[in-house]
Amino acid sequence: MYASTSIDDRRAATPPAYLGHSRGYRRQVLVGRDTGSAHLTLSVGHLDAGGSIDAVVHSHETSVYVLAGTLAVTTLGQVTHLGPDHCVVLPVGEVYAVAAVDGPARWLQTIAPGEIDDGRRRDTFFTGEVLTGRGPVVPDMRDPRTRNAVRFDPSSMDLGRLAGGSDVNAPTVSPSMATALLAYSGIGVKMLLDQNTGAQLHTVFMVDYQPTAIAHPHDHPFEEAYVFVLGRVHALVEGEEITFGPGDVLWCGVGADHGFENRGDDLVRWIEVQAPQPPARHSYRFSREWEHLAAKLEG
Repeated sequence: MYASTSIDDRRAATPPAYLGHSRGYRRQVLVGRDTGSAHLTLSVGHLDAGGSIDAVVHSHETSVYVLAGTLAVTTLGQVTHLGPDHCVVLPVGEVYAVAAVDGPARWLQTIAPGEIDDGRRRDTFFTGEVLTGRGPVVPDMRDPRTRNAVRFDPSSMDLGRLAGGSDVNAPTVSPSMATALLAYSGIGVKMLLDQNTGAQLHTVFMVDYQPTAIAHPHDHPFEEAYVFVLGRVHALVEGEEITFGPGDVLWCGVGADHGFENRGDDLVRWIEVQAPQPPARHSYRFSREWEHLAAKLEG
C-alpha cells in the first residue's frame, strides 16, 4: 500500500481540537489514517505572525522540522528558538507550547504512532498552563546538554568538503559518529532524529541522491514517508513509475515495494521519516537478492 500527494498551503486548516487553544494555527495533513497509515501522521504546520499554540501534551511522540521562519518551543523550563532546518523531538507526555517569532512560521511535523482522529479516544490534551522558561536559546550542536534538537547543515552532505576535513570548532558541527554522513553508491544519508536525540517511536533523516544514484526495489517492516525538496527523482512503487519533485510527498506502508533513481544531472534531496523505528537487523528486503536466490536454487 502506498499514497502520494503534494504540499499545498491552501489546504491547511485549524484542527478541531485546537480551536480555542491556538491563534493563527493551521495545518495540512499529508499522511495519516486516510492514506492507510497507522504508525505516523505527517503534516505541514503554519503559524501566522504573532500566532501561538497553548500548552499541550500528547499520548504520541512528536517531532518538528522548521521549513521557514522561527518557531519558539517552550518546554521543561526553557524557551528554544528553532530557525529553518532546525528540528526537535518532543517525547510522549512532555508538555510544550509553541509560538511564531518575528513573523510567520512553517514546519513539517511528525506524530508517531498515528494521530487518533476517529473519536474513539483523545491523544491531545491542553493543560491550561502558561509556560515560561529561561532563554531564548538556539540549539548548540557542540553543547553536550543539547540532546533533543538538531540543525541540518546542507554542507554536511558535501562529500568533497568532508573529504578535505571539517572544522570541528565550527558552532554548527557535531563531532559525533551518530550524526556522521553515511555515503554509499552515490547516496548520502544524514540522521537527524533518532534514539540519540530522544526519539523512540520514529526517525527523521535527510537523503541525497547524486546523478545516476539508484536504490533497487525493496521493502521494509515499517512505514516510510518522503518529502521531496530538491531535484526530480524517478520512483518505482508497487510496479508503478512515478516522478517526484519539490513539494511532492510519498508514503509507503509496510511491505510496499519501492525504489528510486536519479536520472538527471542535478542533486535530488528529500526528508525521510520512518515509523516505527527500524529493527537492528533486516530493515531492508531487496527484491533482487531474493530473485537471485530463487534463480540459484532453480538452476
